[in-house]
Amino acid sequence: MILFSSCSKSDSNIIKNENVPTAAFKTYTINAGAHFCNDNTFVPTSINELKFIVKFDSSAIYSTADLNNQDDINKLYGFADNNTQHHQYSARIGWRWSNNALRLFGYIYNEGIVDSKELAPVAIGKENLCSIKSTAQNYIFSVNGITDSLPRKSTTVKAEGYKLYPYFGGDETAPHKITILIKDL
Repeated sequence: MILFSSCSKSDSNIIKNENVPTAAFKTYTINAGAHFCNDNTFVPTSINELKFIVKFDSSAIYSTADLNNQDDINKLYGFADNNTQHHQYSARIGWRWSNNALRLFGYIYNEGIVDSKELAPVAIGKENLCSIKSTAQNYIFSVNGITDSLPRKSTTVKAEGYKLYPYFGGDETAPHKITILIKDL
């Protein structure tokens, strides 16, 4: 396996529900002064849908050094597409702390051009059900039942690429240690 700048993963908080298989959350850590999380391994993907639960703690509350960067969208989870680099084709859920709320976004690259759309504000400490589906023409994003789409210009039938992990920035690195819990479904 190829390793990129990293994202730390550790099993914690096992959730038990008789109707849902038991699975552990993984904790992804972005250290102060970093963009990437600690254990950012290369995982090839060929999928129609990425479905996961995410839980943020209070470390998701931050202020950027340059106030113009507060509205930058950090990247949460997703995949590269079209068998290319993610800055050409990809779909991710993004996040940011702005206007006293944690906000989640649909965030894509098509032919190297970024587009995004706010999906929903979410609460600190709560579990949030998220998914990204790829169709021939669209990426369909869902957060806690709120659904919206952005165009998909990829030519592959399925999303073909590699998994994308938590990343802080834009222009600035993480102002302090940030931890995010994610459980793949």
